[in-house]
Amino acid sequence: MSNPWHLLATGFGSGLFPWMPGTAGSLAAIPFWYLLELLPQDLYSLVLLVGISIGVYLCHRTAKDMGVHDHGSIVWDEFIGMWITLMAIPVHSWQWVLAGFLVFRVLDIWKPWPIRWFDRNVHGGMGIMVDDIIAGVISAGILFAAGHYWLV
Repeated sequence: MSNPWHLLATGFGSGLFPWMPGTAGSLAAIPFWYLLELLPQDLYSLVLLVGISIGVYLCHRTAKDMGVHDHGSIVWDEFIGMWITLMAIPVHSWQWVLAGFLVFRVLDIWKPWPIRWFDRNVHGGMGIMVDDIIAGVISAGILFAAGHYWLV
């Protein structure tokens, strides 16, 4: 944890939770999302792009140092996936945040196509990140559609 790359890759230690570290990392991402939401949308998007870029490196580096590809404690990808997901909630309420969390976790755990294809075929830091990025985009699409349908 003294290595700053490992600290980020483990979601500030949330990925070290002994049960369901991906779920713990996704939960830990929510308070940071609340801070991101204070930013203008353009700056939020820029932070997200920088987070993805740095994430590819730090996930690769941490996995290499651990000697295990996509070790369960590496949860920076869950942070990014949650931040993508929560960009699309139509109303800032705990119900929509909970819905985003649940939709993202289901997709991240279940890994339907195309998420599963990327998870199995892309390696290194990008491989660790890309399935959660895609799960986040699909989750955001589901939330956007649900919000559009129910709030019309």
